Amino acid sequence: MAKTAWVTDSTAFLDEELKNHPDLYSVPLSVILDGESYADGIELTPEQLFERLKQVKSPPKTSQPSVGAFQALYEQLSKDYDQIVAVLLSGKLSGTVSSSEQAAKLVEIPVVTFDSNILTMPMAALLKKGMELLEAGNSLNSVIETLTAYRDTNETYVLVGSLEQLHRGGRLTGLQFFLGSMLNVKPIIAFDQGALFVKEKVRSEKKAKEKILDYFKQSYGKHHFKEVYILYGLHQEQAKEWQQELQAEYPELQVSTSPLGAVIGVHAGENTLGISWFNNLT
Repeated sequence: MAKTAWVTDSTAFLDEELKNHPDLYSVPLSVILDGESYADGIELTPEQLFERLKQVKSPPKTSQPSVGAFQALYEQLSKDYDQIVAVLLSGKLSGTVSSSEQAAKLVEIPVVTFDSNILTMPMAALLKKGMELLEAGNSLNSVIETLTAYRDTNETYVLVGSLEQLHRGGRLTGLQFFLGSMLNVKPIIAFDQGALFVKEKVRSEKKAKEKILDYFKQSYGKHHFKEVYILYGLHQEQAKEWQQELQAEYPELQVSTSPLGAVIGVHAGENTLGISWFNNLT
């Protein structure tokens, strides 16, 4: 069997299993605060980020890993591995996928770059599933086909903590930002093939949560998936409340929580709360 290195980026949520995996490597994105660059998760935690955001003089920015960073890693990995699979942050939100694809053309080792169309814990779930399938003896082509099928069943709904930050970072159009800020509506943000869009606008956060739970219940009634991921900006207690509510009503479900991390936090804000699942991930 070909020896495979797995690569992801710092927006993936790595639990202890993934952190300790001997064949997994991560490339950090960067957060830029007042001209200084910080490696995501290494030089800047979400807690540090949101504290610094209160003091910065210019709007914060984020930066994808360079082609050179991926190339250097891939060349290093080529000494010990036969092939590389990179499972990365949605290409509609970052140029990280593009950097990997360009680097792959500069190295001898075969590299498959997989656009997860998502981020954080759902992206890590795809990574785990890919590892499991390959370890079970499936061919790499069939693994990628299966991951693609799983990926395309994802549903993610988010209550964004800061419309202004999302708009400023170019992830939300000016019109949507205007409607959200001036009419005091709470937009529900969703993903469409890796891109963010406004799914629905409601009048309060309470109604927005109720609407998101309606989406969840409709999908669960059809698909009976086993895992749900609750994502949060900084305040875990909000995510824990949602987790407890779901576990009480659906004791058969595995409900996990994870922070969005510093890079995503720059664009979404500390009060962001989201929920994500794959309808067919088994």
